[in-house]
Amino acid sequence: MAHDDVEVVVVGAGAAGIAAARRLHDAGIDCLLLEARPRRGGRAWTVTDPSGFAIDLGCGWLHSADRNPWRDIAAAQGATIDKTAPPWSRPALEVGFPRAEQEAFRDAMNAFYVRLKELAQNGPDVAASAALEPHSRWNGLINALSTYISGAEWSRVSARDFDRYRDSAVNWRVVEGLGAVVVAHGSGLPQRLGCPVLAIDHGGKRLRLETAQGALSAEQAVVTVPASLLAREQPRFDPALPQKAEAAQGLPLGVDDKLFIALDGAEEFDRDVRVFGHTDRAATAGYHFRPFGRPQIEAYFGGALAVELEAEGEEAFFDFAASELAHLFGSAFSRRLKPIRVHRWGLDPFSLGSYSHARPGSADCRPVLAEPVDGRLFFAGEACSVHDFSTAHGAWRTGVSAADQIIAARRKAPVPA
Repeated sequence: MAHDDVEVVVVGAGAAGIAAARRLHDAGIDCLLLEARPRRGGRAWTVTDPSGFAIDLGCGWLHSADRNPWRDIAAAQGATIDKTAPPWSRPALEVGFPRAEQEAFRDAMNAFYVRLKELAQNGPDVAASAALEPHSRWNGLINALSTYISGAEWSRVSARDFDRYRDSAVNWRVVEGLGAVVVAHGSGLPQRLGCPVLAIDHGGKRLRLETAQGALSAEQAVVTVPASLLAREQPRFDPALPQKAEAAQGLPLGVDDKLFIALDGAEEFDRDVRVFGHTDRAATAGYHFRPFGRPQIEAYFGGALAVELEAEGEEAFFDFAASELAHLFGSAFSRRLKPIRVHRWGLDPFSLGSYSHARPGSADCRPVLAEPVDGRLFFAGEACSVHDFSTAHGAWRTGVSAADQIIAARRKAPVPA
């Protein structure tokens, strides 16, 4: 490795790693960004479909857009911000889901959230499923929404951790792709792609990192690999950091996958509307018709259903979607559909999932995971964020926070708020 002795190494070139490396680089600190994949972006990944449209296989929404730092970064890059209200904020298509039933579901969902908050703020940390009303007709669909939100059913999600999430309810999108914005933010940074870090020895005066491209040394490191890998002790720390592995085990990555489908005759539908495949079960997909007004359907699969389909192969996603849509719109509808692209995040070796949720009883693992070690090892990523977890802006904030701590220590200055 040509650059084998640096001040700071940043492990992982996702949203958190790029944010940290950018902050350090702009502060004049000699840093090197290492990424296991052959590309930057991590779980932020924009690709171009055959029609030339940018599609986000990973994160795609500027959640809490009114306070989301990626909004200003995207604007500075000249990207186009689409402020169209998201499909979940408006009535769904009435096919298979009459308006009266939608209103009944909305009331049941709101009541569930009230009970969930009460559980989260009183007594021990329990599974969010404890807030479900027994035998409610809507429990299946309420569980389906959990799989889209957290990548797991409510029985696997900590009520207290979920309640700590802070959302301004402002949700926008980037026409050119949020993944493209994240990648562009890392342009010009010293970096090594295709370079997984295998081990970090922090027992000596300087850190020693073993990588697939050789060894290097550094004074400090920012580790931004997903919690799912830290739980498996990847990379390996020497001396071991069992408290980090234990915290990471409490913050597994749920599975959420998106299938993009080309739709012939799409103008029949209004833009940015949603339909559920079924309303009586958790194992169903959500279908976003004509995102950005395009002739497409963006299908969402989460939780146990996504895990099952991943095991069957990419074709299984389209087969499932075509079957559900034919159930709603008639058998001839499937002839109007053509698969574009899907990515199986649960089988991705460098993420093993989509984004984190806390297991019941593990709500306090996030600050433990984020705590620096000996002023030399810093940790960042969406799983380290107490209030913005599972988002690209949560990743950005933790990456910048780690970088600011390093900068302040080197300058012997207070850490910025």
